[in-house]
Amino acid sequence: MKKLLIAFAMFPLLFGCKQETREPVKETAVVKDSITIPERKAPFVWEAANIYFLLTDRFNNGNPTNDLNFNRTDSTAILRGFMGGDIAGITKKITDGYFNDLGINAIWFTPVVENIHGAVDEGTGNTYGYHGYWTKDWTSLDANFGTRDELEILVETAHKYGIRILMDVVLNHTGPTTEQDPLWPEEWVRTKPVCEFTNYENTTSCALVEGLPDILTESNEAVKLPDHLLAKWKAEGRLSQELDELDLFFDRTGYPRAPRFYIIKWLTDYINDFGIDGYRVDTVKHANEHSWAELYKEASYAFSTWKKKNPDAVLDDNPFFMTGEVYGYNISSGREFDFGDKKVDFYANGFKSLINFELKTDTQKGYDRVFKKYSDILHNELKDKSVLNYMTSHDDGEPFDKERTKPYLTANYLLLTPGASQVYYGDETARDLTIEGTQGDATLRSFMNWEDLDSIPETKKILSHWQKLGRFRDHHPAVGAGLHKRLAKKPYVFSRTYTDGDYRDKVVVGLDLPKGKKSLWVKGFFGDGTKLYDTYSDTEVMVENGKIILENDYDIALLELAQ
Repeated sequence: MKKLLIAFAMFPLLFGCKQETREPVKETAVVKDSITIPERKAPFVWEAANIYFLLTDRFNNGNPTNDLNFNRTDSTAILRGFMGGDIAGITKKITDGYFNDLGINAIWFTPVVENIHGAVDEGTGNTYGYHGYWTKDWTSLDANFGTRDELEILVETAHKYGIRILMDVVLNHTGPTTEQDPLWPEEWVRTKPVCEFTNYENTTSCALVEGLPDILTESNEAVKLPDHLLAKWKAEGRLSQELDELDLFFDRTGYPRAPRFYIIKWLTDYINDFGIDGYRVDTVKHANEHSWAELYKEASYAFSTWKKKNPDAVLDDNPFFMTGEVYGYNISSGREFDFGDKKVDFYANGFKSLINFELKTDTQKGYDRVFKKYSDILHNELKDKSVLNYMTSHDDGEPFDKERTKPYLTANYLLLTPGASQVYYGDETARDLTIEGTQGDATLRSFMNWEDLDSIPETKKILSHWQKLGRFRDHHPAVGAGLHKRLAKKPYVFSRTYTDGDYRDKVVVGLDLPKGKKSLWVKGFFGDGTKLYDTYSDTEVMVENGKIILENDYDIALLELAQ
């Protein structure tokens, strides 16, 4: 998080071609442990992932009995308190088929470890750690979010539905200090100086904001566990177990008992125990890069260990995945992030992907310039790496479409731009981002607008558009990971091609198409006589004279080989 306190040349229609409607193509359904799920036909690749990002507390309340814990009863500023969303609520939406219908193949949710119990007055009113980024104890889950059993069920269920789980992790700071939440010892944290963000030193060795204790991630000095943590574990009846596990970890790794290695152990336990598929790492540039390489090494070890223990639950041979929030990183920067006096290649320190902050402004350049730029960079400077594109997020006060007047355009850019995509919860339902009375990023974090799907017809239309694009993306790794090529300028038609060994995926997309009868140029990509299926309009067509003809009122076509 940025602040914790406080997304053809015109060809005349001279030739007709056969066009027919048909029953929608359905993925083959399989039954596994009494759960009916779609059988995936395309290989999953992280470079083309369609990731859904949600605030655990703001998405869906699956277990109302956990809504109040730790006496969190103080009044708060608008949208600064807990609202009931939880781990069980995410699982419920998986089993409802919501994510599969949306073409989502990975879910990233905000941290669910135990957060500080008290509220913090930020100057605009009280706030609790509803967002999950104010850690009190990395070894336990916050009761407001759910239990370990519920997390285990979430991961198992997601995997059965072909969905990966990304855990949001915080290594470089604890939560603020309150009457209920003591400051960690000075051997663990610093509270000064506050970061200035003008060079490497005053970005990494400093407190991110006033009042947020910063873990001494650069230190290799052995430290003792805080008394307050030991007392907490003792009261919970797990002191011996935690200490024994730490002994085993440090004996195996040989790491010094420095602050970051304790936290790395605690974070990677969730992989070893539940089979978490990847991390989204918070505030990456505020810790020394070697910390992330060490985190990735231990996460990979834990993932490999879990796979060996659970061979029947393994989805594929993808390695552990790690994407990171290097705030301000742009795809145009390639592999290196510039601190001003030093450049760092985070991709060489455990990261397969970095969040790309550039797409929402790149959209001003038009479709093809954006698509070509991203394809060129991803297949050259960032070959075998990727970026995670977004249009809206939890702490970006300048999203692409804050007024939610362009939900269709938002989907087109996010889901068709090369790279992985991050759908922020409510992007697909035009959830309101302008909540009256909120301060700062709280306006971006309202509860998911499920009721709009039942009461506003336009919301259903918007969701349908996101679903069609999302499923097309999910079915075709070529969309996110393939090579881009423009086939025609007006109407605009482009192709994507992805090859991995014997697997080859080819698609064609048309955008800004006219209403009624339209001709899409595919010559040189799909030969005459090839049957294609437009998944958007549910229409089968034949390529004749280098083109296909569609007749409908849609301004988009999503073409794949007909089955």
